[in-house]
Amino acid sequence: MKENRLKLMFSHVSVRAMFALWLFGLAQVIGSGNAHLLWLAPLGVLAQMLNEYMVHRFLFHWPAPRSQFWFDMLYRVHYGHHDFPDKPSLFFVPVWFALPMALLHYAIAALVLYLLGFGSPLIAAAAFTFVGGVAAFLAYEWFHMTAHVNVRKTAIERHVTRLHGMHHFRNYQRWFHVSPGGEVIDRLMGTAIPDEELKQKGRMAFLTTLGLKPDDPRLVSARRRLGPHYGISEAEMARAAASS
Repeated sequence: MKENRLKLMFSHVSVRAMFALWLFGLAQVIGSGNAHLLWLAPLGVLAQMLNEYMVHRFLFHWPAPRSQFWFDMLYRVHYGHHDFPDKPSLFFVPVWFALPMALLHYAIAALVLYLLGFGSPLIAAAAFTFVGGVAAFLAYEWFHMTAHVNVRKTAIERHVTRLHGMHHFRNYQRWFHVSPGGEVIDRLMGTAIPDEELKQKGRMAFLTTLGLKPDDPRLVSARRRLGPHYGISEAEMARAAASS
């Protein structure tokens, strides 16, 4: 099963590109004789876990734009995953989003490290962003994919699946983390599901469409335009538009 998951994960161009970026960063740090800077990698992991939460909550769940162009962009990057949560083609962050974000983070890290007086800010930024941050991103992709597939799972994978399932099928405004340990951020930010809410059996209206009516013209248009690219059939689109 693990081999099948690896095959699924690396079938996505974004994962392959980010893994190559991780290898490049590791080679840069070690090849330059600055292996001692790898102490920055764990800090990059923590920074990426916070970034995972912030991007998911404030960008991926941005209120639906009126512009069809921007709506389609968000549908590609995340709305579509909620609309069709079992479609493997929608499990992963698109390469056109993941790679520029990683490069932006690298540039910011290099500037900050330069201002802090690091002697090799570009190499230090590679250790922080490419080795640490990208490793955390790849771990996120693994756990996120695993949460959506029916396979035998470890205890930590079952824990992630349970909490992420609440985000998809209970309250899309809660539990924005995916990576193990990220639930601490949700609790600190007030987006964990309280025990009192867990005792209730109800769920949010229009849950899989993030509060939009399933036949919202923007959704219908995005499905028709983008659905074939993600392997979504006409019948599946029709069912989604008629769901409640």
